[in-house]
Amino acid sequence: MTKEYLCTLAALLEALPDDQIEPLVNLLQGIRDQGRTVFVFGNGGSATTASHFACDLGKSTVQEGRPRFRVVTLHDIATFSAYANDYGYEMVFAEPLQSLGQRGDVAIGISASGNSSNVLRAMDVAQGRGLKTVGLTGYQGGKLKDKVDLCIIVPAEDMQHIEDAHLIILHAVFRELLL
Repeated sequence: MTKEYLCTLAALLEALPDDQIEPLVNLLQGIRDQGRTVFVFGNGGSATTASHFACDLGKSTVQEGRPRFRVVTLHDIATFSAYANDYGYEMVFAEPLQSLGQRGDVAIGISASGNSSNVLRAMDVAQGRGLKTVGLTGYQGGKLKDKVDLCIIVPAEDMQHIEDAHLIILHAVFRELLL
């Protein structure tokens, strides 16, 4: 069973959409060089992936003579739970993004299904405020694929494979940003 899972994941990694990943590297290089902010968010396992990527960008890309990434996750538990309680769960990312996001920043939403209402709402706010928008998703992209400037769709129907691939994609992006 474990070997089957790993073999299927290996085949999925071979099928990842390289042509969708390289534009994310280029976008993030520009964001860093312009001193703009990266906002990254997701639910459940995707929240953890978002936090992991933010850590990689914020800490692990620091190099002498190169600008640092300004990166923010929208998962602060006090803010998150206050918005969920007062405005509804679908607003937990949109409201902080409304306060913090500025034209030229980038919002990266991670939703394996592509249908998380709070990620979709945040993308509406991001576009309305002039942010660049990126989605990481799976399946067929869900509604997210139509709400973002760049969508990286993992061609899989298995949630765990999609989540694994998202982290691997973001690690590959991170490594490219070190060059």
